[in-house]
Amino acid sequence: MRKIILAAAIAGAALSLAACSEKTEDATSEAADSAAADAAANADAAGAAVTDATTDAADATSAAVVGDTAATTTETTTATTTAQ
Repeated sequence: MRKIILAAAIAGAALSLAACSEKTEDATSEAADSAAADAAANADAAGAAVTDATTDAADATSAAVVGDTAATTTETTTATTTAQ
C-alpha cells in the first residue's frame, strides 16, 4: 500500500513539474521575443540618431567653409582697395 501511495505522489510531483516547466518555457519565449523587439527598436533609433548627427555635422562644415570663403573674399577686397 505504501508503495502505491509513494508512486502516486512521485507521479503527481512529476506532472506538477512538467506543467510548471511548460509555463516557464512559454514565459521565457515571450520575454525573448520582447527583448528582440526592443533591440530592433533601439537599433533603428540609434541609426536615425547617427544619420541626424552626420547631417548636422555636414551642414556645420558647409557653413564654416562658406563663412571662411566670405571672410577671405572680404579681406582680399579690403586689402586691394587699401593698396590702391
